[in-house]
Amino acid sequence: MKTPPAPTSRFGALLQQFFVERLIQQKHVSGCTVAAYRDSFRLLLAFAARRLHKQPADFQLTDLSATLILAFLQYLEKERHNSIRSRNARFVAIRSFMQYVAYKEPAAVALTQSILAIPMKRFERRLVGFLPKDQVEAILAAPDQNRWAGQRDRVMLATLYNTGARVSELIGMRVGDVSFEGVPAIRIHGKGRKERQIPLWRSTATQIRRWLRAYPREAQQPLFPNRCGAKLTRVGVTERLHLAVRSAALRFPELAQRPVSPHLLRHSLAMSLLRSGVDITVIALWLGHESTLTTHMYVEADLAMKERALKALQIPKSKQVRYRPTDRVLKFLQGL
Repeated sequence: MKTPPAPTSRFGALLQQFFVERLIQQKHVSGCTVAAYRDSFRLLLAFAARRLHKQPADFQLTDLSATLILAFLQYLEKERHNSIRSRNARFVAIRSFMQYVAYKEPAAVALTQSILAIPMKRFERRLVGFLPKDQVEAILAAPDQNRWAGQRDRVMLATLYNTGARVSELIGMRVGDVSFEGVPAIRIHGKGRKERQIPLWRSTATQIRRWLRAYPREAQQPLFPNRCGAKLTRVGVTERLHLAVRSAALRFPELAQRPVSPHLLRHSLAMSLLRSGVDITVIALWLGHESTLTTHMYVEADLAMKERALKALQIPKSKQVRYRPTDRVLKFLQGL
């Protein structure tokens, strides 16, 4: 009778089971999540191979110690110059795997707990950036309509701003997702396999209708393809946006001084909806936010809204009294 392999020698098998059984079969996560976790482990295994001087196929579970994981997280920040957000996202994949290991290999609980005890790193949450409406309009009008790519870019950027879609959602749009019956709308395949339907402004619907009439395609084909008819990539969308920004910068030179990303157009739409009086819960549904707490960041960034609230506030009349500590200990604390 064969003895079962020791927990320390099952790393490769556990990693495969984690991806196939836990992520794909049991949790049924999206392909984007699988790819993100895959890339995190590629980086980790390459780092561990250099540090341990052995191939990933020879790794034992005990090789992934808390010391190694901490060194890997430090490597992400110091050598790869990852942001704290990216560092935490990589660590989420490792934590998820260790939780699975604790379930499959109770004998390795001390190892898994030591890694799970490593905290996520806190980071400063900056105010949301956004573009004023006239600059957005200049970017949307920038692509050259005399060229096929320019025609595609113009309707693509208009749709991106109208829907507030993420890049992954934009490149995933198909011809069959657009509906012109009744109120024109488009179906968006969002994060976590959540779908939502967004109404199209009349100008956007007209542009899409003309685009499909000029270049008809099957319902399952990409709404905004590349020259080969395949889906655009994230990099491709970003490059086409940067090209439009460079043209718009001739009219608004300040655009050349700030990084303009597809996500900045998403933020700009949210601010435009907020300033137009659209309820924050509707904005959350529009953008596909899981919680309205995420949408509150736009309220925090809207200085004009805060200024209106300040003007409406009745300032209480009170005499200002300066605090003076009376005790030596209190004086010491006050001086810190």
